[in-house]
Amino acid sequence: MSKNLVIVESPAKAKTIEGFLGKDFTVKSSFGHVRDLVKKGYGIDIENNFTPTYEVQPDKERVIAELKRLSKSAETVWLASDEDREGEAISWHLFETLQLDKKKTKRIVFHEITKPAIQKAIANPRDIDINLVNAQQARRVLDRLVGFELSPILWRKVRPSLSAGRVQSVAVRLIVEREREIQAFTATSAFKVSALFLVGKSGLKAELNERFKTEAEANAFLEKCKTALYTINSLETKPAKRSPAAPFTTSTLQQEAARKLGFSVAQTMMIAQRLYEAGKITYMRTDSVNLSETALNQAKEAITNNYGPNYHFPRQYKTKNKGAQEAHEAIRPTYIQNQDVDGERNEQRLYELIWKRTIASQMADAELEKTTAKIGISTSSELFVAQGEVLKFDGFLKVYMEGTDEEDEEENSSMLPPMKQGDALEMQEITATERFTHHPPRYTEASLVKKLEELGIGRPSTYAPTISTVQKRNYVEKADKEGTPRHYKALSLRSGKISSEVKTENTGAEKSKLFPTDIGMVVNDFLIQYFPDILDFHFTARVEEEFDEIADGKMEWTEMLKDFYKPFHKTVEKTIDNSERASGERQLGKDPVSGKNVIVRIGRFGPLAQIGEANEETGEKPQFASLRKDQRMETISLEDALLLFKMPRIVGEFEGKEMKVGIGRFGPYVVHNSVFTSLGKEDDPYAVDADRCIELILAKRKKDAERVIKRFEENEDLQVLNGRWGPFIALGKENYRIPKNMDAAKLEFYDVVQLIGGTEAYEQAVANAKLKAGKKAPAKKTAAKVVKLAGAKKAAVKKAASKKAAPKKAVAKKAAAKKK
Repeated sequence: MSKNLVIVESPAKAKTIEGFLGKDFTVKSSFGHVRDLVKKGYGIDIENNFTPTYEVQPDKERVIAELKRLSKSAETVWLASDEDREGEAISWHLFETLQLDKKKTKRIVFHEITKPAIQKAIANPRDIDINLVNAQQARRVLDRLVGFELSPILWRKVRPSLSAGRVQSVAVRLIVEREREIQAFTATSAFKVSALFLVGKSGLKAELNERFKTEAEANAFLEKCKTALYTINSLETKPAKRSPAAPFTTSTLQQEAARKLGFSVAQTMMIAQRLYEAGKITYMRTDSVNLSETALNQAKEAITNNYGPNYHFPRQYKTKNKGAQEAHEAIRPTYIQNQDVDGERNEQRLYELIWKRTIASQMADAELEKTTAKIGISTSSELFVAQGEVLKFDGFLKVYMEGTDEEDEEENSSMLPPMKQGDALEMQEITATERFTHHPPRYTEASLVKKLEELGIGRPSTYAPTISTVQKRNYVEKADKEGTPRHYKALSLRSGKISSEVKTENTGAEKSKLFPTDIGMVVNDFLIQYFPDILDFHFTARVEEEFDEIADGKMEWTEMLKDFYKPFHKTVEKTIDNSERASGERQLGKDPVSGKNVIVRIGRFGPLAQIGEANEETGEKPQFASLRKDQRMETISLEDALLLFKMPRIVGEFEGKEMKVGIGRFGPYVVHNSVFTSLGKEDDPYAVDADRCIELILAKRKKDAERVIKRFEENEDLQVLNGRWGPFIALGKENYRIPKNMDAAKLEFYDVVQLIGGTEAYEQAVANAKLKAGKKAPAKKTAAKVVKLAGAKKAAVKKAASKKAAPKKAVAKKAAAKKK
C-alpha cells in the first residue's frame, strides 16, 4: 500500500498527476463534490446561526468508502482539489467526510498540472483555507434560501414547477429588458452618400461628411454635383499604433471562443477543463491577466525564435476587475513553446486560440500610418472624406487579432493612391443610398458574460452555469432568427444623369442570440414588482463583493447571511399574503364570429390564446389554443391568434385512419396512427393537403427503419442507431459513442455494456433512463445479472467456437503422422 494518498476532483486530472509522482503515491478522484445540503427541507438551521446540514450524495457512497479505506492505510493524505473556492470546499468536505486526521492531512494547490508545479506544491503544503470554504458555503446557503423561498411563491402566483435563483434572475432581467428595448425601437432612415473618383488611373472611394434625412435632400445634393469640380483640399498623414489584448481570463476566453470558434460558454469551459486536466493549459477559472516569470521567459524565447527579437516586447498586465477572486495566473499554455497539441479537433482549436493570445500579449505594437484626404465640392459646402491605412510594422498582428461583438461594422480603411493637396479629381459616380438605424443587438452567450462581468455580477466559476440554468428553466432560449425583406431607395449620379431605383435587402437575421420566453418575461415582471432588491444589479454586485470579503477573512459569513435573510424573508411573507396572480394577460380584441374577448396569457402548460370565459350559470367554457414556438404574447396580433383556433384540422384519411395537422411546441406536425411527423419548413399548416401529408409520413417511416441498426432482447430501451455522425448507442435519452474501428452491426449486448462504461455505469444508465421515462428503476442486482449472463453467453460461444476448430487440427496432425 502507498505511503501517500493524493485526492483530486476528476479521473483525468488524477491520471495526469499520477504520471509525475513516484510509486509511493496513489492518486484517486473524488469525481467532483462529495457532499451537498440535504435534499429534504432547507438543509439549513436558520435559528441556529444558519448551520448547514450536509449529506453524502448517493452516487458518491462507493467513492467515499474506497477513499476511507485508502486514507486509513496512508501515512499522508494530500488534498489536491482546484485552488478556487469550489476546490477549497471540496477539500474541506473530503476532510470532514473521511474523518481525516489533521496531523497527517495536507492541502496542496497548483494552477497548472506540470511536473515542476506538482513537485513545488508537494514541497509547500498548507492547511485548508477556512475563509475560502466559508465564502463558498455562504454562496451555497444564500442561493438555497433564495431558491427555496422564491420558488413556492412562483408555483402559487404564476405556474407550478417554476424556480428562481439569485444570479440567474438578474441574467434573465438583462435579456428581458433588451428585448423590450428592441420592441420599442423604431428604425429611422437617412441617405448615405459615397463617391468614386479617379486619381490618375487609380480609384479613390470617399464618403460625404453628412447624411440627408429625405430623398428630396439627397436628390438636391446630387443635382448640385452635376456640374461641380472636385479638389483635394487637405491631406493629413498621422502615425498610429495598435496594442495587443491581455492574456485570457475566463470571461474573455468565453467571449473570444464564441466569436472566433462558435463555441457556447458551456462548451468552452468543458474543453478548457479537458486541456487543463491533461496538463496543457493553466487553470481555466480565473479573473487574473497576470503571467508568471516562467511564462514571460517562455514567451520571449518562442517569439524570438519564431519571429525575431524585434517582435518581442515584454508586458505585465494588471487586473481591472476589483472583485478579482484569487491571485491566479491568466489562462495560458503550460509549455508556451508548444504551438499545437494532440487531442480532439476542438481541443486543438481552443489551445491554438489560447497560444496565439498569450504570445500576442508579449509582442510589439503594430505600427500604422493613417491618411485622411478631404475633397472639396465647388458647388457645395459639404466635403467628401477618404481614409486610408498603411501597415508599416505588423507586430502582434502577425499572430493574432482580437474579435469584436459589434454588428454591421464596416471596414472603410484601405491604401490610398498617390496624390497631393490641390489635385483635381475626376468624378466617376456618386450614390445616395437609404440606410436604416439598428435596434440594440440581442445578447449572445458571450456578450451576456461580458455584461455580467461589467456589472460585477457572478465570478469565473458562475458564468457558464448561470447561462445554462436560465436556458434549462425555459426562461431564455438560444435561437436563430430569419431576416425579413426590406425595400430601400438608391439614387445614382453617373455621366451627368441621376437615376433612382428601389432595391431589396434582407434585414434582421440573427444567429445564436438569447431570446426571453413568455414565461421568462412574466416571472421577471413578477419578481421586479415584489422583489426589486433581488433583481437589482447593484444589490447583486454588492452581495458578490461580500463573498469576496468573506474569502479574505474580512467578514463573518453567518453575519452576512443574517443581514440578507431578515429583510428578504419579510418580503417573502408579505408577497405570499398580498400579491396577485401573474399570467401576463393581454387583451387582443374580439372574435368576429362570437363577439367574445380574445386574450393571451400563461396557462398551466405554457402561453395560450383564449376566446371567451367560463360561465358557471350557462355551463359555457372558453376555447384554448397554444401559441406557436415562434410567437410571443407581447407581440402576437389578433389575426394570428384567431388562426390558432383552426388547429388541429383533419386533412383526410390514410390506411383507414385520419390524418390531423396541428401546431405543437416544436412546430407544425401531422399525426397519423398516434405517430407525429414534422411538416417541412416550406409547408403551410393551414394549407397543406392529404397527398403532401402521406408523402411526409412515408418518408419518416423509411428514415426510422434505416436508423435502427440493432435492438437487444435483454433491454428494449437499448439500441444501436445510425446518426448524423455515424452509428451510436442509445439508452433512453442518453447517447454513447462507438469507436470507428468497431462494426456497429456485429455488436453484442455485452460489448455495448462495456462501451457504456461497464456493468456499474450500465446499471446507473438504465436507472436514469427509467426515472426519466417515469418508470420504476430496476433493482441493481437485476441489471448486473443480465450483464453477467450476457458475458457468460459470449464466453460460451467463444469456447464452443474454439472447440469446433480443435478437432480439425487434431485430424490434420493424425493424417500427417500416418503419412510419415
